[in-house]
Amino acid sequence: MELRTLRYFVAVAEELHFGRAAARLHMSQPPLSRAIKRLEAETGAALFDRSPAGVALTGVGEVLLDEARALLDRADRLRARVAAAAGAATITVGILGGSADPHAIRLAGEFRRLHPRVEVRVRDTDLTDPTCGLHAGLVDVALTRGPFDETGLAVRVLRADPVGALLRADDPLARRGSLEPADLAGRRWFRFPEGTDALWQAYWNAGAVRDGPVVRAVQECRQAVLWNGTVGMTLLDDEPAEGLTVVPLTGVEPSRAVVAWKEGDTDPLIRSFVRTVATVYRD
Repeated sequence: MELRTLRYFVAVAEELHFGRAAARLHMSQPPLSRAIKRLEAETGAALFDRSPAGVALTGVGEVLLDEARALLDRADRLRARVAAAAGAATITVGILGGSADPHAIRLAGEFRRLHPRVEVRVRDTDLTDPTCGLHAGLVDVALTRGPFDETGLAVRVLRADPVGALLRADDPLARRGSLEPADLAGRRWFRFPEGTDALWQAYWNAGAVRDGPVVRAVQECRQAVLWNGTVGMTLLDDEPAEGLTVVPLTGVEPSRAVVAWKEGDTDPLIRSFVRTVATVYRD
């Protein structure tokens, strides 16, 4: 079995949708379908149950998925270790500033276990660049949030987190069980500087043009609310500072935690990092 074909299979098995898997692999659907059919012919068994309702793994497919993940992970580690032996191997990871993701500690530990000789450089970025320097070529891979301009990038969604309205604790709306963006119409919102990614700005403004203080960091968002009584969006499970509160915000898509890297990059360290991230977040 070719590693490339196994990567195709894993993508379909994880997405359970040929169209989404093809988009993730940056290929069209027909050659992906043909590759999976060849793999089924090679294994002598169906790997997926296909029906109008969707795609599901067969028992044989579940076994192959476990083995394929292990084999691909081993292949990526082999390439990375050879690269490390040939010279000082490094990877630069961009992380969106203010992120307190509980998966980060597990991710760091697992990646160090897999690549003990690799130096990991971390670039902490503020809220004005959701790609954490990817577009500018400052990092190899980014742990961030969407949406943003994905031109030239490969992006994999890890998790979707509900959002809420960040308010002063004494704000009259703070007593509400939930809010809609319309409830905040006319209020001043904290916003990002001019020139910030348009998709990113629109999402955190709940799809409307807002007026209010310009911020660059999470702490600045909180201070803008505390000192000026402005409002804005934040993750629902964020721990607000004293004097602030978060009220669930309906009618807004959850915030997507993603890993992103340069489209077409075949660096084994980056591949291994992405696979490690996916495993840690899946568990």
